[in-house]
Amino acid sequence: MFETLFSDPTVQFIAFSTVKILVVFGVVMTFVAYAVLVERKVSAFIQDRVGPNRTAPPFVMKIPVIGPFLVRCGIFQPMADGLKFILKEDFTPDYVRKVYFWLAPAIAVIPAFLTLAVIPFGSQLSAGPGAQKMVIADLNVGILYTFGIVSLGVYGIVLAGWSSNSKYPFLGGIRSSAQMISYELAMGMSVVAVFLVVGDLNLGKIVRFQAEHGWMILYQPVAFLLFLVSAFAETNRLPFDMPESESELVGGYHTEYSSMKFALFFLGEYANMIASSAMMVTLFLGGWSLPFLGEPAGSLWGGLLHLGIFVAKMLVMLVVFIWVRWMLPRFRYDQLMDLGWRRFIPLALANIVVTALVLALVDGWGKGT
Repeated sequence: MFETLFSDPTVQFIAFSTVKILVVFGVVMTFVAYAVLVERKVSAFIQDRVGPNRTAPPFVMKIPVIGPFLVRCGIFQPMADGLKFILKEDFTPDYVRKVYFWLAPAIAVIPAFLTLAVIPFGSQLSAGPGAQKMVIADLNVGILYTFGIVSLGVYGIVLAGWSSNSKYPFLGGIRSSAQMISYELAMGMSVVAVFLVVGDLNLGKIVRFQAEHGWMILYQPVAFLLFLVSAFAETNRLPFDMPESESELVGGYHTEYSSMKFALFFLGEYANMIASSAMMVTLFLGGWSLPFLGEPAGSLWGGLLHLGIFVAKMLVMLVVFIWVRWMLPRFRYDQLMDLGWRRFIPLALANIVVTALVLALVDGWGKGT
C-alpha cells in the first residue's frame, strides 16, 4: 500500500518538500543559536576577553578531557540562553497597543524564513528522473519573490515601534523604515546587473551559470560590494544599527519587549543574516559549486558534498557579518542616508548602464546557459 502511495509523483513532491522544510527550519534554528555563541567568542577575542566558558549541565564536567573542553568552548551557552528566554516573565506594559504589540515580533521573524524557501542550497540528491532538487520552491522569479518578502520585514519593526507607545521605540521604528527603504533600492539595483549577465531570474540557473562560466563576483565586483553593504543595513547590523542605537535609543524598537517576544526579534535578526549570507553565496559566490566541481550531483554523497560546500561559504559570510560589527563604529544617521542615496544608488545605476553596454558590445555574453 505504502509503495503504491509513494509511487505517485504528487505524493513524492509533498513528502520531500515537507522533509526539506523541516530540515531547513531545524538547521537555521541551530545556526541562529550558535551564531550568537560565535559572535560572543569573536567579540571576546577582539576585545582580549575569554567569552562564555562556564555554562554546562553538572554531569558534563565529570566527563574526562572532553567535558571541560566542551564547557570552555561555551557549547552549552545557547541552550542556557534559550531556557532563559522561555522562563523569563513575559511582561506587557499597560500603555501599549496590545494586539499590534504582540503581532510585531511574528511579522519581524517570518519573512526571514520565507526567503530561504527559494535558496538552492545544493544541486540535487542522486541522479535520474527521481532526483530531488535541493531547493524548497524552485521559482522562475525567485529573486523577485525574495525582494518582495524581504520588504515585509520592516513592517514588524515599524509596528513594534508604533505599538510600544513610547518615544524611543517610535524613533527606532521610524529610523528603520527610512533605512531599509533606502538600502533596498541599492540592493535591488545591484542585482539587476547579475540578471543582465545571466539572462534569468531563477536562482538555480544563476548558480548553474556560475558553475559553467565562473563566479559572478569576478564579473560584478561592484554589484557584490553594493549588495554586501546593503545587507548590513537591511539586517540592522553595525555600522548600520540605527534602529537600535543602545547609546541613543536604549534599545530602539524592542525597548519595551521581554521574554519570548524579544527573543523573536533576536531570532529574526540572525535569521536575516543567514538569509542574506545565503543570497550572496547564491548570486555571487557560485552557490554549491567550486571551480573544479560544477556538475550537478550524480549520487547521494555528491549531493551532500554540494550541500556542505554551500553551508561552508554561508558560514564564511556569517563570520564577516560578525567581524564587521566588532571592528567598525556606527555611522551617524545623516552619513547613513547620504551613503545610501547619494553614493550607492548612483553607483548601482552606473553599474547597470556599464554592464548593459558591455553586453551589447560583446556578442554572445550574457545569454545564460
